[in-house]
Amino acid sequence: MKTNDYPLTQEEVDRFRSRNYNDDLLPKTQDKRNMGVKNFFTLWMGSVHNIPNYTAVGGFIFLGLSPINVMLAVALSALFVSAFMIFNGKAGSKYGIPFAMHLRSTYGDLGAKLPGFLRGGVAAIAWFGLQNYTGSLALLIMIGKLWPGFLEIGGGMEILGIGIPGLISFTIFWVLNVLIGLGGGGILNKFTAILSPLIYVVIGGMAIWALRAAGGFGPILAYNISGATSGINPIWAYLIIFNSVIAVWAAPGASVSDFTQNAVSTKAQMIGQTLSLMVAYLMFAFSSVVILIGGSIHYGIQEWNILNLIERWDNFPAVILAMAVFLLTTISTNATGNIIPAGYQLTALFPKHLNYRSGVLIASVISFLIMPWKLMANADSIFIFLNAIGAVLGPVAGVMIANYFFVQKENIDLDALYMDVEQNNEGNPYHGVNKSAYIATIIALVISLSGQFIPALKAISDISWFVGFATAFGIYLVLPKTIGKEVTTKQVENQ
Repeated sequence: MKTNDYPLTQEEVDRFRSRNYNDDLLPKTQDKRNMGVKNFFTLWMGSVHNIPNYTAVGGFIFLGLSPINVMLAVALSALFVSAFMIFNGKAGSKYGIPFAMHLRSTYGDLGAKLPGFLRGGVAAIAWFGLQNYTGSLALLIMIGKLWPGFLEIGGGMEILGIGIPGLISFTIFWVLNVLIGLGGGGILNKFTAILSPLIYVVIGGMAIWALRAAGGFGPILAYNISGATSGINPIWAYLIIFNSVIAVWAAPGASVSDFTQNAVSTKAQMIGQTLSLMVAYLMFAFSSVVILIGGSIHYGIQEWNILNLIERWDNFPAVILAMAVFLLTTISTNATGNIIPAGYQLTALFPKHLNYRSGVLIASVISFLIMPWKLMANADSIFIFLNAIGAVLGPVAGVMIANYFFVQKENIDLDALYMDVEQNNEGNPYHGVNKSAYIATIIALVISLSGQFIPALKAISDISWFVGFATAFGIYLVLPKTIGKEVTTKQVENQ
């Protein structure tokens, strides 16, 4: 993959701005890009070590694989995730464009609105609310340890289906997440730089505790799971784990250009993201299995909610520190994967009325109003939601990557992309709707979701992201293209 970046000039940016584009949608010149290898290395650390991911590993253990195979499968998943992130982030780092414009280069200026809304207006906002609620449960436990009487406020009375202590905890955590979102990438860089060392210290300490509590590594590796699936093909179990892990990244991976547009170079984002995800998942694969199984052995139960294990500790400072780190990792995940993309995408949908900050505020308010604690009433809700997001966004990612690398051949005409939408743009390669992209996306979406409704095709739902991605990728390449084919001579000469 070529890594030479487009030499964007300030004159070009000023020309695009004159066409009624706000600063959040304009491409970034080199002097405004501040994310190097170190920034990308720390960017995704918190997104790996979050509460839902640890809960998911408990589900992986029930697939019937041995603990060592679960570790290996989770670690290998990083190869798929890092490849997805760096390849789909190439357009952002080469041209300095955000996800909204990357999407336009694939689906057209009108066609980009629907997949953009699904990513930033539906997936991001709903997942932002769900993550806030998950994190607020950890905050509730931590406050209860510091102030036991807090849990008795309201005497069991509920408001909108949630107890008063839970509502207060959710509101506090929601505000913290909104503040980080309003700060954007600059605040996030500083936040993740501080968070990453804390993750290593706390998760490493928890793994050491679990090893000692279980009596060593041997008992953990030999642990038999009561109720685990029997007779499953190990290769299929590996594929299920790969799919589940990459489905977690379906949304942030689709909109990764919102971050790679800030890369000092394509090489920097490639190296940084690869190292970040490989190191994070190697550590996560080991620590998650060791902590969950080691804690289960120690307490004589099968417990796959890491918060419940931490709550059982009798070391008060350790409980507070561990809960605090998981709260911070949830905030990091929420910022990178949800509220920042939501802010940018709402700006793209309503460029004349919203900017990034107002987009963040609107998305945040909606995430509160949907009452995510009701969405989480069913214990399987998070995983149903993730599978659905993977099935929806897998096809979008397949079309985006096929278009950029095999149709556009890594060339985007920025002058045409930043068209004046109030003018007649007939003949512009990015105008209208890319019908081929829509056909490929819809067919792949139907196929990837079919396992949810047709019992005979249930296996498809286990690998829905891969099915959706591969189907859309293949179909799109064989269909005639309606946009994105033309690249001006001047553009080619500049690259």
